[in-house]
Amino acid sequence: MTRVAGVAKVLSVVGARPNFMKLAPVSRALAARGVRHVVVHTGQHYDADMSDVFFRDLRLPRPDYNLEVGSGSHTQQTAEIMARFEPVCLAAEPDIVLVYGDVNSTVAAALVAAKAGVRVGHVEAGLRSGDRSMPEELNRIVTDHLAEVLFAPSRDAMKNLRVEGIPLDRVQFVGNVMIDSLVAALPAARALGAAARQGVDRGRYTVVTLHRPGNVDKPDTLRELLGTLAIMANDGPVLFPVHPRTKARIEEVGLNSLVFGSLRLLDPMPYLEMLSLVAEADLVITDSGGLQEETTWLGVPCVTIRPNTERPITCTLGTNRLASVGRQSMLSAAREARGHRPAAPPTIERWDGLAADRIAATLCDGTRFE
Repeated sequence: MTRVAGVAKVLSVVGARPNFMKLAPVSRALAARGVRHVVVHTGQHYDADMSDVFFRDLRLPRPDYNLEVGSGSHTQQTAEIMARFEPVCLAAEPDIVLVYGDVNSTVAAALVAAKAGVRVGHVEAGLRSGDRSMPEELNRIVTDHLAEVLFAPSRDAMKNLRVEGIPLDRVQFVGNVMIDSLVAALPAARALGAAARQGVDRGRYTVVTLHRPGNVDKPDTLRELLGTLAIMANDGPVLFPVHPRTKARIEEVGLNSLVFGSLRLLDPMPYLEMLSLVAEADLVITDSGGLQEETTWLGVPCVTIRPNTERPITCTLGTNRLASVGRQSMLSAAREARGHRPAAPPTIERWDGLAADRIAATLCDGTRFE
């Protein structure tokens, strides 16, 4: 059995917005136990609106290191993170390196730590979409097979790891740390009243986030998406905080000059403001993994513009529906999602705001969560 109890020094590696939300509750749980915690920010997300504001909103201390890697192709970015992280990892001498989610920073840090003989812990292990054309899927698979301690968010994730032959004594069913952050932040987010600040009525608007290459990199696909959102905006405001990547693609194809009526293209939002908008929305349209989970916990109808999801539990037990880019598919999925809004948010096992405490109990006490 893999033993991890009694760690005194943990090194966490994060690089992108979803990582920060997973790190925050883990950081608090480790601090409460007096564990020395070193945080490395790779700089994969380097825009202040995608990085700095999340450290502030999530009450995270400043990172001990910022590798300032910046943008690049998947291969270039992964290689650069590895080169810059290796001396930090060797100098820090942690008992374990924690990596989060499925971004390039995750797999890069896991590779460096494993090659250096340092144990790797993967927070959010076992998620699979079944689509190896997604870089994130490859990152998830490689990271899980390198990790000695795998913190799974759901029962289906546990099953995926078992099918791949990963010994279950390495796996801890701790629950979803994204929900920990949501639970902690929700009171402050609701107090912001973001809907009123945007001039829309609670429960009478749609929130959109789109950033994946398959949705925003092809001009024809992007035009179809924006055109469909404009049609949906005829029935009520559609608020679209635009990811920097998506903004660049919109500008490249000249769509930012078009008039979309009630479709409002907004600047990226801090976490609390975005959560405030999502919590009071009638519908969320996204290609984000985290928002699939957040809307499920909140009971907000969600349409995910992807052919598959690594979070199928949000479709089977939650409020999420998948849709293709096609106009009719999107409009039909939106109608169905709105028409089946649950009377109360669904309850999912161990999505209870205590996942980070379980992670800390595993690392510090050797507690098993099966």
